[in-house]
Amino acid sequence: MAHEDAIRQAAALVAAADGLLIAAGAGMGVDSGLPDFRGTEGFWRAYPPLGRLGLAFHEIACPDGFETDARLAWGFYGHRLALYRATRPHAGFGILRAIGTRMAHGSFVFTSNVDGQFQRAGFAPDAIVEYHGSIHHLQCTRPCVDAIWPADSVAPSVDMAQCRLVSALPRCPRCGAMARPNILMFNDGAWLPDRSEAQMERFARWRADLKRPAVIELGAGVDIPSVRRMAEAQGMPVIRINPRAAAVRNGIALELGALAALRLLAEALNIDPSQSTS
Repeated sequence: MAHEDAIRQAAALVAAADGLLIAAGAGMGVDSGLPDFRGTEGFWRAYPPLGRLGLAFHEIACPDGFETDARLAWGFYGHRLALYRATRPHAGFGILRAIGTRMAHGSFVFTSNVDGQFQRAGFAPDAIVEYHGSIHHLQCTRPCVDAIWPADSVAPSVDMAQCRLVSALPRCPRCGAMARPNILMFNDGAWLPDRSEAQMERFARWRADLKRPAVIELGAGVDIPSVRRMAEAQGMPVIRINPRAAAVRNGIALELGALAALRLLAEALNIDPSQSTS
């Protein structure tokens, strides 16, 4: 199907909707300059020191790393924390926000991303599900209690030649043990899900009021398909935006990057992208 036809159909779905579900994976941030860690080689291009050590993403993004080599683990997560803080969300975020404001029930975000980019783009924090947690929040590595707190006081300094934290290791303010990001990692039995579960409860209340939601899925992968499953579970056609693996059983496939597709959709909906910047 030509992009023109797909965009026209997607615009019709959006125009008829009473609420917008934005389902976003790692590909959503690529147009902002963020890596999506696609494949081991892609991960090593983003983190050459970990490539030299032969560490794949799932081997560094796991709680065991904070016990075996805390400064390497925090070098990886500290660099990401600083990167996400410094990254400006691309204009597609603003387009999505503008689309949602046209609808009776607004928009809600469901994302596997831990980068906090939707909050930085102006989306209401109480209308976002961070299904895998957030790098901007911490928890105890033990954990000593079920406490989650903001990472605002953490200012990581990382030697990127070695991917090692050189500043002080973050600590739990209650017991003094090392702190870690409140992110669901691989083989993670210590993740505290309370914050994400509260977000899911708010999403369920919002979703219950909708009769005709529009579902726009952006940059969601197939290896960890939580975002795709949520989008497909809505019982509505999915507008799937992905330059790879865009096929969708019930919906519209746009084999484009997030920003390129959203600009076309904005044009079809008569939304001026220059008035929708994040």
